[in-house]
Amino acid sequence: MVNTVLITGGSGYFGQVLSKQLLEQGTHVRVFDLNVPDLSHPNLEFFKGSILDRKAVKQAVSGVNKVFHNAAQIPLAKDVDLFWSVNKNGTQIIADESAAARVEKLIYTSSSAVFGAPKSNPVTENTKPNPGEDYGRAKLAGEIVCKRVMQRHGLDVAIVRPRTILGHGRLGTAHILFDWIERGLDIPVLAGGNNRYQFVHSDDLAWACIAASKVKGFATYNIGAAEFGTMRELLQVVIDHAGTASRIKSIPMGPTALAANLASVLGLSPLGPYHSLMYGRSMYFDISKAQKELGYTPKYSNSRMIIDSYDRYKANKASLSKGGASHHKSPVKQQILALVPYLLRMIPG
Repeated sequence: MVNTVLITGGSGYFGQVLSKQLLEQGTHVRVFDLNVPDLSHPNLEFFKGSILDRKAVKQAVSGVNKVFHNAAQIPLAKDVDLFWSVNKNGTQIIADESAAARVEKLIYTSSSAVFGAPKSNPVTENTKPNPGEDYGRAKLAGEIVCKRVMQRHGLDVAIVRPRTILGHGRLGTAHILFDWIERGLDIPVLAGGNNRYQFVHSDDLAWACIAASKVKGFATYNIGAAEFGTMRELLQVVIDHAGTASRIKSIPMGPTALAANLASVLGLSPLGPYHSLMYGRSMYFDISKAQKELGYTPKYSNSRMIIDSYDRYKANKASLSKGGASHHKSPVKQQILALVPYLLRMIPG
C-alpha cells in the first residue's frame, strides 16, 4: 500500500523543504496550495486550491494517510483578517475534513509566537501560551481548533512549534539583514543586543515534523536549535564571516518599538508587530521533550544556519529580484528601513 501524505502550503518555503525530505524517504507527497511547487518528482502530485474551500480540501485529503498542515498567513502579511480566516478558519476546515477522511495523523505546524514575549526562559511545552499580537493569537486559535476536533472526532494530532526559521533559500526579513551586511552598513540591536535568541533550521524542523507524525497519540513539541547565544553574538558571526565593515549599534527598545509599530501601521515598513515585539527580547525553547520522545538531534547551531543562509543569499543574489509567491522565499522591500543604517552613523561606536 502506497503511503501518501498531504502537505498544505506545500509550495511555500518550508512546505518544499518538508516535501523533499518525505520524497527522499519514498513517501508519496500530495501538495495542496494555490501555487505550483518549484520541485518535481515522480511521487509528487499537486492539488490546486485554498484551505478555505471545503470542497477542495475534502478532495485533497481523500486517500491520504497523514496531513502536514503548514498553510498560514505569516507576520509579514500584516493582514489581521487573513490571520484569522486562514490560520483559524482554514485550520478548522483542514481538521474537520481530516477527521472525516479518517487520516492517521494531523501534524499542525504552529509557531513560537503563541508565547508572545515570555516572562521567563526557557519556554517548555507546559508554559502557558500568551500571544502578544494577532498573528500569535490566530496561530494559538489554530492549536485550539485541532485539539477540539481531536476531542470530538478522535483525530490524532501533533502540534509542532518552531522557533524562528532559517535555512537554505529562506529570505523574508533576513534579506534586509544580509543586504546591509554585504554593503558594510551598520546593524541595529535593541538595548545592547544581549537577549538570547534561538532559531531553527528548516531541515531540522522538517525532520522533527516527520518524526512527530510517527508518534501515536496527542503531543506537542517545541523545536529549536540546541546551540545558540545572544542576538549581538549572532549578528557578529555574520559580519565576521562576510568580512565587511558593518558595525553593531545599540538603540533604545521602547522608542524604537513605538516608531516601528507606527511605521508598520502607516504602511511604511515591511515589519509587523511580532518583529518589534521580539527582536530585542530573549526567547528560547527547552527542546528536551523532542530530544527524548522523537530522538531529535538538531544538526544546525544558530551560527551555522545563519552563515549558510547568508552564503545562499550571496550565491543566488542575481535571481532574487524575481521574487515568488512565498513571503519567506522572496526579498522584502525595505521601505523606510533603508534609512536606518544611515541614521545609525550618528551613533558613536
